[in-house]
Amino acid sequence: MAAVGSVDVELLVIQWLQARLGSEVVVRDELDNNLLDELPTVQVERIAAGDDDGVRLDRALVDVDVYASTRGAAVAMATEIRGLLLGLLPGSTTGGAVVGRVRTLTAPGARPYENTGLRRIGATYEIYSHPVS
Repeated sequence: MAAVGSVDVELLVIQWLQARLGSEVVVRDELDNNLLDELPTVQVERIAAGDDDGVRLDRALVDVDVYASTRGAAVAMATEIRGLLLGLLPGSTTGGAVVGRVRTLTAPGARPYENTGLRRIGATYEIYSHPVS
């Protein structure tokens, strides 16, 4: 039996989204110093909250932030991502995990960012998963 935490939910979501959003979009865990040259960028981060059942099931809280040159572009991509995560990720087997449930904890909304040349729209999702074996 796999140990709790053996599924890297950040990596799972990054790879899964990258495959669906295409090569024109950068999907990563940490922002790069060249962010202005890599728009649009999607940042995926597991936040400290969440829990597990001590055996296999992991409940991760994941922030997904979209950085784009305009608010409209950031909102459109955040909306697309929400649809993908809620509509296609549940029930899938990907990245060594089975994803059982995804729900929105905070809907996509404007989040401050110190660079006024960028717009940031973020949301938080709850993702239940467990290792495939």
